[in-house]
Amino acid sequence: MTMTTSTLWDQALDDLRTKLDEESFATWLEPVHFLSHEDNVVVLTVSSVFNRNWLANNYHEVIQDSLSGLLRREVTVEYRIRPDEGLARTEQQAMEVFRRTQGEAPPLDLISCPFNQTNTFEAFVVGECNRFAHAAAQAVADPESLAYNPLFLYGGVGLGKTHLMQAIGQRLQTFGSHLIVRYVSSEAFMNAFIEAVAQKRLVEFRNSFRNVDLLLVDDVQFFSGAEQTQTEFFHTFNVLYDAGKKIVISSDHPPKELHELEERLRSRFEWGLIVDMQAPDLETRVAILRKKARPMNLELSAEVTIYIAERVRSNLRKLEGALTRLAAHASMIRSPITIDTVRSLLGPFLVGAEPKKISIEKVQMAVCNYFDVTLLELTGPNRSRKFTTPRQIAAYLCRELTDCSFPEIARKFGGRDHSSIIHSHRKIQREMATQLSLQNLIKYLTKLIKEEPPIR
Repeated sequence: MTMTTSTLWDQALDDLRTKLDEESFATWLEPVHFLSHEDNVVVLTVSSVFNRNWLANNYHEVIQDSLSGLLRREVTVEYRIRPDEGLARTEQQAMEVFRRTQGEAPPLDLISCPFNQTNTFEAFVVGECNRFAHAAAQAVADPESLAYNPLFLYGGVGLGKTHLMQAIGQRLQTFGSHLIVRYVSSEAFMNAFIEAVAQKRLVEFRNSFRNVDLLLVDDVQFFSGAEQTQTEFFHTFNVLYDAGKKIVISSDHPPKELHELEERLRSRFEWGLIVDMQAPDLETRVAILRKKARPMNLELSAEVTIYIAERVRSNLRKLEGALTRLAAHASMIRSPITIDTVRSLLGPFLVGAEPKKISIEKVQMAVCNYFDVTLLELTGPNRSRKFTTPRQIAAYLCRELTDCSFPEIARKFGGRDHSSIIHSHRKIQREMATQLSLQNLIKYLTKLIKEEPPIR
């Protein structure tokens, strides 16, 4: 059934109404208008920069998940500002909510963006990919520490930069109300600066940003092309740094690659500690899924958890979106989540989720024939090199050429624990990087397996 654009947003609002409390829905979602839907991008309009940033920080995931669920494919949601004098009352309501949740409203619009209360150190899942960033962030959050100033976090979308920044701000605030924290997106800083210039309130603006104990600026790459804003931020940075105040900055690239920013600004970003936020590895993704599933009352077996973690690799937001969709399904159907359920609900979003017409048995037989070993020897407990090498190669090829999860593969290798299959896969990957002969062997076996008729 073809869904009209207006129907799409109406249905999304009906869905969102069930997920939010009445006041939050009325204040933040009802005033949002639908603008367009083209390809996989849905554009919504809001009344102000304040509203846009509040939505982006607090409700973006639930909005995106609702729209993706209705369209049965993943969509990107964008927010645009619309000029509309008739929305003054909505803006007043938004500021009133801001006052109740964050204290007095700032003297200028968007002097500080609100924190997402769930973005704490306790909620952050630490793995090898982000352990250093997490430790550095905790050090900055210690009011007695002067280390790592400025702290510059960079990495792709959905890797936890904003989470860590907000965790720093919220942790520092727990040490006393006398500590002043400002958290803003680069766009919020720029718009507040423009507003201050227009209203001739630059002194007030500067006092708001320069009389703080911690300044956190998210997505600084968006300062590109805004020369006056860069100049203003440059001087703000100098004032804070010289006063020994803390500065935390995030970007999608390291300072040296932000070519559209002034060189003097980039050089200051390099004065402190630069930390690369990397994509989470498999173990970290599994840990994230387990931690996020608990508050949703979503029960996932180890096999299902690993299956999702294997195939949702790009960023944490997609992991959370996948869980939200599964939780909604589980609450309606009230039946256990199986791998077939995951394939059905999340199919378009899973890497390598399309079924492949290659079985584990087919891979095993090809490897057995090449190395002249029996299937019992390949899958058995003998740890002689004669059998472990073909066993590891077979495990690697099973993971690469079939749609089976690590636990599924492990069961076909003598009922081993899935961690042994993960180890074999990584070992072959690592050795292929330095051994041309192994690369050629894997290519040969892959070609052989794909060209042979499937086993009946």
